[in-house]
Amino acid sequence: MPFVLAVEIDGGGAHPAAWRTAAPPDTLVGPRHLRHVAEVAERAGFTLVTIDDDLLPPEAGPGRIGAVERAGFVAAATTVLGVAPVVSTTYSEPFHVSTQLASVDHIASGRAGWVVSASARPEAAAAWGRATADPLQEAVDAVRVVRALWDSWEDDAVVRDVATGRYLDRDRLHYVDFTGATYSIKGPAIVPRPPQGQPVVIAPRGLVADAEVDVALIGGADVDAVRRTAAASGTPLAFAELEVALDTDTRDGAERVAQLDAYTSWPSTGRLRYTGGPNGLTILLRDLAAAGLHGVRIHPLVLGEDLAVLSRFVVPALVRAGLVARPRPGTTLRTTLGLPRPQSRFAATGGRA
Repeated sequence: MPFVLAVEIDGGGAHPAAWRTAAPPDTLVGPRHLRHVAEVAERAGFTLVTIDDDLLPPEAGPGRIGAVERAGFVAAATTVLGVAPVVSTTYSEPFHVSTQLASVDHIASGRAGWVVSASARPEAAAAWGRATADPLQEAVDAVRVVRALWDSWEDDAVVRDVATGRYLDRDRLHYVDFTGATYSIKGPAIVPRPPQGQPVVIAPRGLVADAEVDVALIGGADVDAVRRTAAASGTPLAFAELEVALDTDTRDGAERVAQLDAYTSWPSTGRLRYTGGPNGLTILLRDLAAAGLHGVRIHPLVLGEDLAVLSRFVVPALVRAGLVARPRPGTTLRTTLGLPRPQSRFAATGGRA
């Protein structure tokens, strides 16, 4: 399988002061900015964009619109680009999460994913008016439930029989009957099964069980650390998390970081970090592929500036080298990633609602 390139497109960039480069900053939350960034990533040859979100607003900058809403917009504005919003499992109803992500997959004709997140921050508990006993256990339960709800409609549940006036075959809808520590869900879902069967589930390594995840996101201080963590992962695919500050036509990466650090420092996130020219980044990505990683999610220092360099120099070099392949029209995200389309678990067992 070719090496996969994903890029995070939320806000102004990975640096907390990146929003200051936008003029005016409130353009970062508008549809024109989002459409432009997604189109640049698609034309360049990226396989996937992710859209960050949180239970709390950003500490600085103009704020953000919900990631799921933005993902639906990006899905409708693109043709081959995968789109995966970050959706927290903390305080979010799994039934609603399942419905939202299935809807995005329908809009995208099978190009949707889900970046799973969870939050134990006391500020979030205060904002919601209640604490959660165990956010990690909630994450485990939520992913299981969302996946089961995606399966609760068999692929052929919609029959549209005009002669009998039947839209659905009720025998092909199923209860999920989940009972956890803090909630229970009966099911079935209220939307048909997603085009992919299961949108691609992406999660930081260790957040939930490997068996529930399609793509693990791997951090690490260097390539060897990332390689070791990826090798220990039991997920089908492992992507390195990589922050980049690239040299541009006017300034080198270190200068750009220093300028933004004058406002506030760029904190360590546990991800790989690269500062320098596009040739060096190309070599690093080849090293990650050689180390057994299946792809990378890039977090640009300043989205507009670094994405331009990635599009002009890095992605074309990787395509020419045969390491990266552009997504093909008409394919789902699962197909592009080499992941099989799963059968509904209820169809496989012959279960009936």
